[in-house]
Amino acid sequence: MNKKLCIAVTGLNNTDNPGPGIPVIRGIRDSKDFDVRIIGLAYENLEPGIYMEDMVDKTYQIPYPSSGTENLLHRLEYIQKKENIDVLIPNFDAELFSFMKLEKQLLDLNIHTFLPSIEQFEERHKSVLPEFGKKYGVKIPKSINISKYSEILQIKKQFQYPVLVKGQFYDAYIAHNEEQVHTHFNKISEKWGFPIIIQEFINGTEVNVVALGDGMGQTIGAVPMRKQYITDKGKAWSGISIKDQKMMDITHQLIKKTNWRGGLELEMIKTDKEEYYLIEINPRIPAWVYLAVGAGQNIPEALVKLALGEELTPMTKYKVGTMFIRYSFDMIGDISQFEQLSMTGELDKKEIRQIKS
Repeated sequence: MNKKLCIAVTGLNNTDNPGPGIPVIRGIRDSKDFDVRIIGLAYENLEPGIYMEDMVDKTYQIPYPSSGTENLLHRLEYIQKKENIDVLIPNFDAELFSFMKLEKQLLDLNIHTFLPSIEQFEERHKSVLPEFGKKYGVKIPKSINISKYSEILQIKKQFQYPVLVKGQFYDAYIAHNEEQVHTHFNKISEKWGFPIIIQEFINGTEVNVVALGDGMGQTIGAVPMRKQYITDKGKAWSGISIKDQKMMDITHQLIKKTNWRGGLELEMIKTDKEEYYLIEINPRIPAWVYLAVGAGQNIPEALVKLALGEELTPMTKYKVGTMFIRYSFDMIGDISQFEQLSMTGELDKKEIRQIKS
């Protein structure tokens, strides 16, 4: 008998800058060990995953992280009384801190999570990545943090253009001159605040790894890929699993040294001289995780099992040459779906089907 579980997932914004929610749900639904009810947790009414009736059984709106952990906990207590959630998987960098702070309170509600510690989360921030590299012996591009217009003038004294201009949570743009830095500085700061990170641009091939650590130094799963097509937001629209032992060794060593707990994505640049520069660590499962599932490692399924306290044997094999390609798809719905979610903060897939019929 498959284990019946209720699993809550955030990150339903499956747009041109997709959240990991839908790929995580797909991996969980692919599991032969679970019989699942999926609860979507949404911040905005137009997150596409809300209306995917084959993915999400019911959606609840939750407050933005900026509203504080008390409001979030109050909302989750209400949802838990109705749904009896077993496992909750947050998928946004900006919300992780709130869920990590609430880990004990959630467990008291019988909601299990499997997240990094606050210390692990804090030490891999983009703004302190050079210190992270020194501590764990990984090459990191030179970077500085800026918070004022006047500091932009200092960039040309410390870097050669182009440079990368990054937000503390999301967004990264290439700037070829000072004027472009000003443009990106304004765009990112309005959305994500300060600091803005200026990072040395490293020529090479961008390669990424999705991995899962058990919190005791062991890598439960890891699949590397090379981006085949990249959007103007820097997101992979197509990618292929690759064989790269050196990159895998870096991944295993980082998880071992940090005792990483939960999912993560390592973004690296591989130079023509076979040097690897770590440019970013995302402390959660990335949006391209379904490639790993297709290649033979169901990382979302493994994450759920770890959250429930199961001991797992590491997944060491995956199929090289597995490729993913994203595509756009127009869903047809009715304004009453949007209205109901807006008024009640809830939307059930049964109601979506009734409206469509």
